[in-house]
Amino acid sequence: MTEPCIAAIDGGGSKTLLVVLRQDGTVAASRQTGGTNPFDQPLWRERLTGLLQALPVETQSVGLGLAGYGESETLCARQKNAVSENLRDIPYSLTNDVDMACSAAFGGQPGILLLSGTGSMAWASDAAGKHCRVGGWGSLFGDEGSAYQIGRNALALLTHILDGRNTQDASFLAPFTAAMGLPSRPELCTPALLEWYGTLEHPRSAVAALARHVSALAEDGCVPAMALLDQAASDLATHILAARKMPGLDLPWSYAGGTLQSAYLRNAIAKQCGAPRPPLLPPIGGGLISAARQAGWAADTHWIQSLSRTLDTVGSGA
Repeated sequence: MTEPCIAAIDGGGSKTLLVVLRQDGTVAASRQTGGTNPFDQPLWRERLTGLLQALPVETQSVGLGLAGYGESETLCARQKNAVSENLRDIPYSLTNDVDMACSAAFGGQPGILLLSGTGSMAWASDAAGKHCRVGGWGSLFGDEGSAYQIGRNALALLTHILDGRNTQDASFLAPFTAAMGLPSRPELCTPALLEWYGTLEHPRSAVAALARHVSALAEDGCVPAMALLDQAASDLATHILAARKMPGLDLPWSYAGGTLQSAYLRNAIAKQCGAPRPPLLPPIGGGLISAARQAGWAADTHWIQSLSRTLDTVGSGA
């Protein structure tokens, strides 16, 4: 590259995305690696460093949203060091990945962003720049309505069916085990399930990945899967309703994260919170807006609309 560019990094619990954008609005490069949440990803620094070192020398600024940022003073300092050591003289902005996703969804305007991926959290921002966070406590304390919790609840339901504690939801057994690649006969499924669990390299991510099977089954009318998503929707709606109780934060909501790509789940939440506002940009867009403004680019409404089309083309909205 020989022309100016900016970059953004969206560092989530299961995956991390880098996008490099030219000044003409075209994507110069995109790259994805594993999760970079320092709370549960031992390789977070190596993965983040690999992306930062891949930046072109023409990079004028970088916008980063990292999972776990701002939640632990010790880990926050480590994240800052990892970024500053690799970017050196390149200007950058660093925030939580959910804050960045909120900026992307509303184009920097007020709103409540509901995130459900590996974890879950709501982030509200008003016109004065005041922020409110609900949830985001991690899998030990919370993450209600997250992909991890949906996957865990699905596994719990499966084990209850396998050992006879639950006979009314037996219709869940065959389609869910098929989606997991396991036999459906209980005497064969039980050891296969334990073998699956015993060989997981990163259990939290693997369990979270099961949520997409639950979503697909719910869309197909599987009643037990629908019940699992209805519970997740109730948990996630509570995040939005809690944020709206704060002064000045009775705002529209939008969404981000793989779990909320489920139309069934979004519709179930809408029954309690009203219809969501479709996000203007995928989460990485918030980092690109920040980087563009830091570089002195005109990140106006027209630019944001063009960026939306560009990011859809490269598939970074997933």
